[in-house]
Amino acid sequence: MGVYEYAYYNGIPDSSCMQYTAKDLGHKCGAIDLCRDCTWPPPNVGDDGLKGCWAVPFKHYYASDYFGVRGADRMKAEIYKNGPISCGIMVTNNFEKNYKAGEIYSEHVTWPSINHEVSIVGWGYNEASKKEFWIGRNSWGTYWGDYGFFLIEMHKDNLAIETDCSAGIPSPYKPHNMEDTSFFVQ
Repeated sequence: MGVYEYAYYNGIPDSSCMQYTAKDLGHKCGAIDLCRDCTWPPPNVGDDGLKGCWAVPFKHYYASDYFGVRGADRMKAEIYKNGPISCGIMVTNNFEKNYKAGEIYSEHVTWPSINHEVSIVGWGYNEASKKEFWIGRNSWGTYWGDYGFFLIEMHKDNLAIETDCSAGIPSPYKPHNMEDTSFFVQ
């Protein structure tokens, strides 16, 4: 839920500012980590890419509200009303390495432990298998799954995907009644 809290207090740029990279920066994000422009030439492989770059102002997008969601019915209602939600999932080696496009993934884990976050963008029903499923979008790129998307069984053997979700209501405006945010990057 941290990203929604950050968007609520600070606002975030759209994806045209910088492409998402799954990386721990090892420090609190500064302005150059949020939106930057750079001069030619591109960095060499292994370089951090900051040489010749500077922070640029950007249009802020906010979350006017954010909250937790759990359970299939509440998840469906939130997706239907406001669009995709983010959900924790336990990524196993089997899921990461063996998921095949078009399959409805199901894996039993007795005590699933969430270790990754994905977007749930919708749901469906497969008449042949009589299974409901979630449509998820992963952050691993288009080479994985079905161009970055996957299907996972609803209600059971779904790596805890229905137990820890969050949602935010997007807004182009900064929310009213905000408390002191001086500890956040401006």
